[in-house]
Amino acid sequence: MNTIRYDFRSDTVTRPATGMRSAMATAEVGDDVFGDDPTVNLLEQRMAAMLGKDAAIFVSSGTQSNLLALMSHCGRGDEFIAGQNAHCYKYEAGGAAVLGSIQPQPIAHQPDGTMDLGDIESAIKAGDNHFATTRVIALENTFGGQVLPVSYMVQVAEIARRHGLGLHLDGARAFNAVVALGTDIKSFTAPFDSVSICLSKGLGAPVGSVLIGRQDLIDTARRNRKMLGGGLRQSGILAAAGLYALDNNVTRLAEDHRRARRLAEGLAAFPSLNVTMPDTNIVFVDVEDRLGDRLTEFLVSRGVGITGRYGQQRWVTHLDVDDAMVDGALAEVAAFFRDGAEAAFR
Repeated sequence: MNTIRYDFRSDTVTRPATGMRSAMATAEVGDDVFGDDPTVNLLEQRMAAMLGKDAAIFVSSGTQSNLLALMSHCGRGDEFIAGQNAHCYKYEAGGAAVLGSIQPQPIAHQPDGTMDLGDIESAIKAGDNHFATTRVIALENTFGGQVLPVSYMVQVAEIARRHGLGLHLDGARAFNAVVALGTDIKSFTAPFDSVSICLSKGLGAPVGSVLIGRQDLIDTARRNRKMLGGGLRQSGILAAAGLYALDNNVTRLAEDHRRARRLAEGLAAFPSLNVTMPDTNIVFVDVEDRLGDRLTEFLVSRGVGITGRYGQQRWVTHLDVDDAMVDGALAEVAAFFRDGAEAAFR
């Protein structure tokens, strides 16, 4: 039984709203492996048009979407460059290496989440049989909730073009970045050959991501999706949720960002908490060493869902978090520090 009252664990925990459930229940469906599910086709066509790319493919998860992108850019024994803490390198169970026989080349991050341009360029390998051949650079934006500058992405794209490499964007929360920047998704993703966008994070769909890009990459991804067991049948039921999300849950991301800022400012009022002010909907908190994980354990006991350990917390706002929940969670933090509760809870 879920005893969480205020759920800040992730924006993946959202439940489909009534309108989304209705769209799913009434969706026209076919067999997507045969290519005749009209709702899936509509979602793919719409996403490709929104980003100004050739084609798109609906897949079950962001992990699968990134894997298909890397397998489309690379062959066995090739290499991709990504950040040391990039999701496609660190948090996807080594799928590119295990399933694609693709070698990762991780690069250290700068404090702002970027990779040093010189580090990227010096890591590129080509024309020497001793090395795996670099085929693609993968960026992530947002990165840990930070919005990386468009100018930075353009600079990386220039490096990729100069060396004949592909450029992939893990844009799981790309719409968060777009809303924060006040720009449009087409110009934001213009430098990239392939883009992965998650529908089940901030956009609130229950399942699914979309990989968008050049026609040849998407054609390869479609074959590899089948190979990986990702071919779906009457998946228009799921695609309908994605279409509903695009219509209803993009501009409202600004509310998540506003609540994250409100939450961060409330947490920053406690001297034992060092809070990084958010660009979007993710708040990181470093807890004073002397408290260890006691604050996190206290909050969990009081029905506040967060993630993190070893003194760092991650709080994520989303469409199922309202102002009252932010206030309620902050009240529980205050209860921990009030009247010696922090010392008593051991």
